[in-house]
Amino acid sequence: MGNSNIIVEDRKVVQSKGKHIGPSWKFSHKTFIVVPAYNEEKTVGRVLNHLIKRGYQVVVVDDGSSDNTHSIISKARKDSPEQIFVCQHLINQGLGAALKTGMDCALNHGAEYMVTFDADCQHDPEDIKNILIPLKKNQADVVLGVRNFDHMPLFKKMGNQIMNTLTFIFYREKVSDSQSGLRALNKKSARLLRLHYRGYGVSSEIIREIKNHRLKMVEIPIKTIYTDYSLSKGTNTSIGLEILFKMILDVFKKF
Repeated sequence: MGNSNIIVEDRKVVQSKGKHIGPSWKFSHKTFIVVPAYNEEKTVGRVLNHLIKRGYQVVVVDDGSSDNTHSIISKARKDSPEQIFVCQHLINQGLGAALKTGMDCALNHGAEYMVTFDADCQHDPEDIKNILIPLKKNQADVVLGVRNFDHMPLFKKMGNQIMNTLTFIFYREKVSDSQSGLRALNKKSARLLRLHYRGYGVSSEIIREIKNHRLKMVEIPIKTIYTDYSLSKGTNTSIGLEILFKMILDVFKKF
């Protein structure tokens, strides 16, 4: 990655200035869950506990948190050193940057499949095995978890529908839930993705990359757990306008 602002703490592995030092042995489990976390002290411990109990390898990225997120993550790693990898951004870089760091770490450790999973407890970990099935059957390169919009609060539903429409207009790819944080990728597709958006725009950027590289994508319904806390996360009007601006820039870059 070549970014000296990233520290990788898994099994005393440190990444600095593009150099990676780590264990030479390979893991038996080739599915990695990538969890970006920014100021998620209220929920990240529960999320990691659920994933660890199900036997997953987890890459958790502390995106420059200023609360107790990092200490909670560090304790989880100490309790489950064979399952948890910790990456830390010294300064907040955004969701897109955190996902890229996490996916790169998973690939560096031999991941065949990876799943992105939010740290705010809105995803059901039982959905992971379902969205992995099309990948393991070679039926897809990418699987997108689709939330039920009928169960979504109205303001969230409208915002996500608008983002779906914008994603189609600018990237000509029709999807049911472009902003879903629960998605699965095989190794081939993860290596092909060229992600430059540092913020929430990465979700639409991933759809663009799927289209550009002609990757096969399928959609799988998932459960979403709405709480006051999880509803406070995600895109809002200002973030939506920022994403729109970057989409417009993408169009002009083609000319």
